[in-house]
Amino acid sequence: MRTIRKADFIAPSLAATFGPIMLDVLGTKLAADDIRRIRHPQTGGVILFARNYINREQLTALTAAIHAARPGLLIAVDHEGGRVQRFKTGGFTKLPAMRTLGALWERDVLQATNVATAVGYILATELRACGVDMSFTPVLDLDHGASSVIGDRAFHHDARVVTLLAKSLNHGLLLAGMANCGKHFPGHGFVHADSHVAIPVDERPLQVILAEDAAPYNWLGMSLSAVMPAHVIYPKVDKHPACFSKKWLSMLRNKMGFEGAIFSDDLSMEGASVAGSVLDGAKAALKAGCDVVLICNAPDKADQLLAGIKTGTSVAARAAAVRSAARLAAMLPAGPALDWQNLQQDARYQAALVLMKSL
Repeated sequence: MRTIRKADFIAPSLAATFGPIMLDVLGTKLAADDIRRIRHPQTGGVILFARNYINREQLTALTAAIHAARPGLLIAVDHEGGRVQRFKTGGFTKLPAMRTLGALWERDVLQATNVATAVGYILATELRACGVDMSFTPVLDLDHGASSVIGDRAFHHDARVVTLLAKSLNHGLLLAGMANCGKHFPGHGFVHADSHVAIPVDERPLQVILAEDAAPYNWLGMSLSAVMPAHVIYPKVDKHPACFSKKWLSMLRNKMGFEGAIFSDDLSMEGASVAGSVLDGAKAALKAGCDVVLICNAPDKADQLLAGIKTGTSVAARAAAVRSAARLAAMLPAGPALDWQNLQQDARYQAALVLMKSL
């Protein structure tokens, strides 16, 4: 079991423990360059992908090696369910696409919320049993039937249903000691283009976006641990994608009262290219209000960020770095995790499996 607690890192030295960059590792074991990057003071977390997985034993050894190289570092993954589930074999439960929960809602509201909680609990306990600290979930985008990249990752077309199913899923994560991350603020579901390979543009006015797609962020309130903004441009609001927009991120902080961590989406995506180089994008995202920037699938660009992102020396800059580091530290799991063998005997886990399989 891991015994690291969030409180271990809530200290003035946080900025030295949690830098503003989350990066990936190359393979199924740590290479020397991986360890060098992980130990860099500007690194605040590691994100894993399917290429980092062979089986549970290997994954557990990999996360242990990451934690050994940098104790307390946050390890994350995109593990939502459906087509976005990085670890699918070796005992990991096949999690449903979130649209399946939305369809269940149409038949039985209470059953849908119960199953959503079960899915969140299974997701979190299985990851934590292998040393993974958090998943970038839930998707809060609305299912407008337009987006090629969101699709069945969305719970529903109704923002109220999305909110309540996400809150139920978050409860399951919380029961397992895992934080959550709502994405992609203020909404990626209306545009067809995929920000991995294009620059999506949403022409709707601010009032419509706030009333519809952004509503779950407002309604979920303090139950959201973190938020990931979209690489989408909303020209009626700002010329910059939300991830680089001080206007959008200030609305999230000030209008919606969000106090958790803000993670940029992957800066190597095409949707981030409008900011210029990866380093330009990282600086723009941090200046706009992101606490952490992600760089994936590009180790050379990760090195550029590690070399190019500097913490300011002014009192205000140092205080901002400490605030961001504290938000990132708050994403660490609460309490120790069951290992895989003990998890299989856990009554709540077994009950959650039965409930989820009723879908």
